Amino acid sequence: MRDQSEAGGGGRDGTRTGAPRALRVGVGRSVALVLSLLPALLLACRGESSVPTLNWYINPDNGGQAKLAAKCAAASNGRYHILVSGLPKDATQQREQLVRRLAAKDSSIDLMSLDLPFVPEFAEAGFLRSFTAAEAEEFTAGVLKGPIQSAMWGGKLVAAPFGANTQLLWYRESVARKASLDPAAGPVTWDQLIKAAERTGTTVEVQGNRYEGYMVWVNALVASAGGKILDDPEAGKDVKPALDSAAGRRAAAIIRDLGRSRAADPALTTSDEESTRAAFQGSRGGFMVNWPYVYGAAQEAVAAHALDRAVLDDIRWARYPRVDPRGASRPPLGGIDLAIGAFSKHGELAVDAVRCITSAQSQTEYMIDAKNPAARAAAYDNAEVRRIFPMADLVRDSINDSEPRPQTPYYTDVSASVVRTFHPQAAVQPDRTPAQAARLIVDVLHDRVLL
Repeated sequence: MRDQSEAGGGGRDGTRTGAPRALRVGVGRSVALVLSLLPALLLACRGESSVPTLNWYINPDNGGQAKLAAKCAAASNGRYHILVSGLPKDATQQREQLVRRLAAKDSSIDLMSLDLPFVPEFAEAGFLRSFTAAEAEEFTAGVLKGPIQSAMWGGKLVAAPFGANTQLLWYRESVARKASLDPAAGPVTWDQLIKAAERTGTTVEVQGNRYEGYMVWVNALVASAGGKILDDPEAGKDVKPALDSAAGRRAAAIIRDLGRSRAADPALTTSDEESTRAAFQGSRGGFMVNWPYVYGAAQEAVAAHALDRAVLDDIRWARYPRVDPRGASRPPLGGIDLAIGAFSKHGELAVDAVRCITSAQSQTEYMIDAKNPAARAAAYDNAEVRRIFPMADLVRDSINDSEPRPQTPYYTDVSASVVRTFHPQAAVQPDRTPAQAARLIVDVLHDRVLL
């Protein structure tokens, strides 16, 4: 399945104040939000109130989280029920629905599956219950480094790592062989990929539309070059952008070089995860960066007779490309953290539920059911996981070495500023664009510019 944190792209409500965006959302409620309350209302009407019900708001999946809810409720021996309610597919809409209710101190939000970039915003606004030191130790034991970093704010664990994700380099073995490039033999650079694709008349597929998926690529390039987008993300609106640096300019050069090369997909400026997957499987497919779901999707397409088996047999994978041949890449980090609402009336029961839902066993089961990678390292040793993910070791190592996107309460503004400035790719100027993006971030956060 596609990683939900990359499914939507940074919608904006156009309002601006000096407070984090979580405190600046409109008061209107959508029909979908009202419908999400119906199961709880029906449960109350049936009089089933003797056992506390924990309301868990989830990102859409294929039912894997609902299965865990049933399992963990049963394991509680009658201490609580868990009622699962689905949020919209779009990550931005998920955020908006939760924020509206949490801003009103809604006590019915006990658990929530939270997109990684939104954790600081929710925590800074006081919407999340922080874990104690003992709980934090338990919920981070055996967890990969990248997901732990994503769940921290203000020196505390404010969400429990649950699902993790990362991107790999996918390549057509026949094309790589023709280009005399062997990604399996060792790390390759973006420069090598672009030249290999040009020599073979193929493409390097990346997510280049003006949305969150593009921010994922920009951040990974900057991090792989040894830099970062923000210097002090916890400074709020007084944050200092770090894009105008050698790393930022190197990242911009790669984006410009691909955008102007014959290796660029003609649809680069509007490409997303699915369009790049389709192009990679097409006649000009050569190389691609994307999430692990693409391999299972190719298998399903073959089973449905929508893709030639020869294409699937030609697909290989390797570590995310390097920026500098002397420095390791920092792959993107995606996934979901499990957080407890600060206004929940069942905080201790919610902690118990988190304990069950995020256990190594539960994460292994979810990885098998939902085909989404886990945050706990032990899940990757399971035989069924390794059958579904033949690249399991690479996924685990990549998540461990991954770099989260900027952790700031103003993430949506920072992301929008970067994506807007670095688009379109062919117009990026290494000596100007990073500095322009840095200035725009500051101007937006200080209400001098509206996005």
